[in-house]
Amino acid sequence: MKQSILISLVWLFAFLRQPIQATETIKVACVGNSITYGTGITNRDADSYPAQLQKLLGKKYSVGNFGKPGATLLAHGHRPYMQQEEYQKALDFSGDIVVIHLGINDTDPRNWPNYRDEFVHDYLKLIESFKKVNPQCRILLAYITPIADRHPRFISGTQQWHEEIQEAIKVVAQISQAELIDFHTPLYPYPLLLPDAIHPNEEGAHILAQTAYSAITGDYGGLKLPILYTDYMVLQRNTPLRIHGTANTKTPVTVSIDGQKKKTITDKNGKWEVILDPIKAGDNYELSIQTPQQSHTFHHVAAGEVWLCSGQSNMQFMLQQTQDGPTAASQAHNSQIRLFHMKGKWETNASEWPTNAIDSVNHLLYYQTTSWKECTPNTAATFSAVAYYFGKMLQDSLKVPVGLICNAVGGSTTESWVDRHSLEKYFPAILKDWTNNDFIQGWARERALLNLKQSTNTFKRHPYEPCYLYEAGILPLQQYPLKGIIWYQGESNAHNMEAHYRLFKLLVNGWRDNWNNPDMPFYFVQLSSLNRPSWTWFRDSQRRLMNELPHTGMAVSSDKGDSLDVHPKDKRPIGERLARWALNQTYHYSLLPSGPLYKKAISKNNEVIIEFDYAEGLHSSDGNPLTGFELAEHEGKYFPAQAIIEGNKIKVYTNQVKNPQYIRYGWRPFTRANLVNKDQLPASSFRDNIQ
Repeated sequence: MKQSILISLVWLFAFLRQPIQATETIKVACVGNSITYGTGITNRDADSYPAQLQKLLGKKYSVGNFGKPGATLLAHGHRPYMQQEEYQKALDFSGDIVVIHLGINDTDPRNWPNYRDEFVHDYLKLIESFKKVNPQCRILLAYITPIADRHPRFISGTQQWHEEIQEAIKVVAQISQAELIDFHTPLYPYPLLLPDAIHPNEEGAHILAQTAYSAITGDYGGLKLPILYTDYMVLQRNTPLRIHGTANTKTPVTVSIDGQKKKTITDKNGKWEVILDPIKAGDNYELSIQTPQQSHTFHHVAAGEVWLCSGQSNMQFMLQQTQDGPTAASQAHNSQIRLFHMKGKWETNASEWPTNAIDSVNHLLYYQTTSWKECTPNTAATFSAVAYYFGKMLQDSLKVPVGLICNAVGGSTTESWVDRHSLEKYFPAILKDWTNNDFIQGWARERALLNLKQSTNTFKRHPYEPCYLYEAGILPLQQYPLKGIIWYQGESNAHNMEAHYRLFKLLVNGWRDNWNNPDMPFYFVQLSSLNRPSWTWFRDSQRRLMNELPHTGMAVSSDKGDSLDVHPKDKRPIGERLARWALNQTYHYSLLPSGPLYKKAISKNNEVIIEFDYAEGLHSSDGNPLTGFELAEHEGKYFPAQAIIEGNKIKVYTNQVKNPQYIRYGWRPFTRANLVNKDQLPASSFRDNIQ
């Protein structure tokens, strides 16, 4: 017995002394075209995306680069990948993981228009060939990387075909049960990382490598939450609430608030979300978000009404700058109003930015880090005056917490707030060479070029650039639940009302799409009075936009303008007029939302009868006869007309026009037109044909 034990111990000792066999290396085959190959990258052996992926994955993995410049997925394409030497090498490699990024070259007019019906079939055949040499391999299909609007074929078909190929890749993944990874979204807001409009530079390749690394390992950097999740945050009351973020793959996440506890597990792309049951108005909730490794608890959370307040300098205009600012700020003690103030790190004033600022802006790092704050004299003083007065009137009326997110940038253009996809699809001309593009106001271009004067980069970004503020300031909000939006902007687009007419619709519809709410209220301010000739037409175009876009309302501000100052200092009426639209249209209070709004004009015996909406109690604001009405028989030759109030209508006439065909009101850049209704709310200026 002793001998047997001794022999066993000897064998055990010998076994323990044997070197431990290393775990077998996991092989990753990166299959693709020139983007995988590393075209345009100075040291592709070190900086192509497969090379950077190897560094991220470490020694447990062996990454092979099997990219072929110019290769198409389509077998009938001009350079089919499956006919190239790199394809055979990829098969011989027999990867345990195969990352496929093909389809960019299929957008060539030689390929997609002729052979699009073969794409899914050819892709499935490619996948099957890798499965044949290694039946256990993981297949990761990448959505194709962006093609920037600078590409010469972008408008002639590339943009549309690119989208169609993305949809085809999704179908391939569904049929093959392959994993989808997104090479498109992380690069899309960064066109500067595509110097030739197609090939990512070293930094862009790093984004692709990081995307592939996270997909392979499930490492998404732990629990991450949107920037609006802080203490004192306001959640939208009385509606199912989407709470979401990212964490490592297959991580359990628990969200708790007010007795609710919702659990989920992150998906393979590191994303998670729960839908909380509606929460009643209150101001001292705790929101807890936990994983087994991390925990965030947010204190003093309120539930109430959340509004985004955006635009340019007249929305940015601080409470302390207004004519009654010091008094108003000193009285701004209200814990039921919470403020989230998104401020730029650098003002867009007349100065040259330092190179570190330019680099940050190029990387969409324009905004300062901020958090929710209670409304106090200190926090209100530097907050938007229009937003503050809007929120104060809502809170006084609704008696619930109100959360105001201010994201306004002085001088910003409408196009800078529009999402890239909308402009690429519906207004691509405005994207082309934006610092020399007449669609963009000359003042805005000159100011941007001054700010960026120290830039040495051929491509440079600025808050006034098309898409920029959407990408830097709206996307980071990550669809945080809102009740609605108020907007004060247009001064930087008043030079071209036709372009603005298209852009404003894209903005409103794009933001509603982003928040997945086609009926989201959007209330905006009509430009005030100022001695700028184009403003008459621009104000009228804003009035017409309100009539064409559902769930919008326009606050008239012409009576509060300053003939010499683009920043009128009496902001309280403007904020409260926006609040009237919200209280009437969104919260169904029975108060007038607006001053008289022109409906139609009818000719009767050489006189003109005008009908208005919100016309109760028509009178002049100053007690004098009505002014500002004009008639014309021929467009361009108007004569002042007398106006008489008859109930809720107005009769207009002049002996100088026998057969009136056109009418206008308040048609001056700086107008003293004086028509108001019973609540002293001013009528909008207008111009129209007479029926």
